[in-house]
Amino acid sequence: MVDRLTVLVVDDTPENIEVLAGALGDEYRIKAANNGQVAIKIAQRQPAPDLILLDIMMPEMDGYQVCEILKSQPNTAHIPVIFVTAKISAEDEIRGLQLGAVDYITKPITPLVARQRVKTHLALANQKRELYLQVEEQTKEIRQSKLEMIQRLGRAAEYKDNETGMHVMRMAHYCFLLGQACGMNEKEATLLKNAAPMHDIGKIGIPDGILLKEGKLTNEEWEVMKTHVEIGADILSDNSHSELLQMAYSIAMTHHEKYNGQGYPKGLTGEDIPLVGRIAAIADVFDALTSERPYKQAWSNERAFALIEEEKGAHFDPMLVELFLSMREQVLEIKSRFKDE
Repeated sequence: MVDRLTVLVVDDTPENIEVLAGALGDEYRIKAANNGQVAIKIAQRQPAPDLILLDIMMPEMDGYQVCEILKSQPNTAHIPVIFVTAKISAEDEIRGLQLGAVDYITKPITPLVARQRVKTHLALANQKRELYLQVEEQTKEIRQSKLEMIQRLGRAAEYKDNETGMHVMRMAHYCFLLGQACGMNEKEATLLKNAAPMHDIGKIGIPDGILLKEGKLTNEEWEVMKTHVEIGADILSDNSHSELLQMAYSIAMTHHEKYNGQGYPKGLTGEDIPLVGRIAAIADVFDALTSERPYKQAWSNERAFALIEEEKGAHFDPMLVELFLSMREQVLEIKSRFKDE
């Protein structure tokens, strides 16, 4: 059996509540409140009413005030409100609609009219809810598709010097871990995790002869290698309206900067380097050290952690280093989870 929808009737006169309850009780579950404060409390409970019939003229808090409060709160803003009133001017009607009400029912109440108005607006609310869910699902799919494309784009660059491309996954999760540890909320840290895989996208533009060279690069080759930052920035472009691409641009531009100003491309120092760049620097270097490359063997975890600590205040933000070192177990768990095949 399908649960009946719930209608909240708000009126300071018991007889009016009885009339509406009698008109609607056969089809809907009825809840009642005799003042605005009680109505708001009932509306905030879960499950919330599906529709509210709201008297305007009530003592202490009138219907307009109640409606304004309900529409200002995320957990009640979606509930359709129909004002019930004995007399109303055009100005009052406009005011109510501007506050978010969907309709009016005039007193004395005609049961058939009340039933039809309630039925109509519940149907409209249901259609709106279904449409919202469909749009949300489609938006979620689009968002997921974009995210997968971005992740694959990031891995495409890593495949040039990393056989499996798992570096970007580890690095992204190190960033998420460190982001949360330094105070980012879930949304901010997730955005960082999703943007981090694009940090070295500019490597796509570096010749294989330099990128895959075994042994030390010449000065000329190193200058070419450093241009991957600008290449990445050109690919990501800082004028995008996407928060994700804006953060990815910032990371790509600044993850090779050093806290002491000896990094590149701009020689930024300290907190002039964006936080996401400072976080990415630690995550990127740790994973690069502990991963095998054509030009080197993988370092041990202990040696890599020691290097991170040695570079505190020089290459890396001291506060972030302390946080990173305090989370060794979580870092190694990520390293193990996304190990190269």
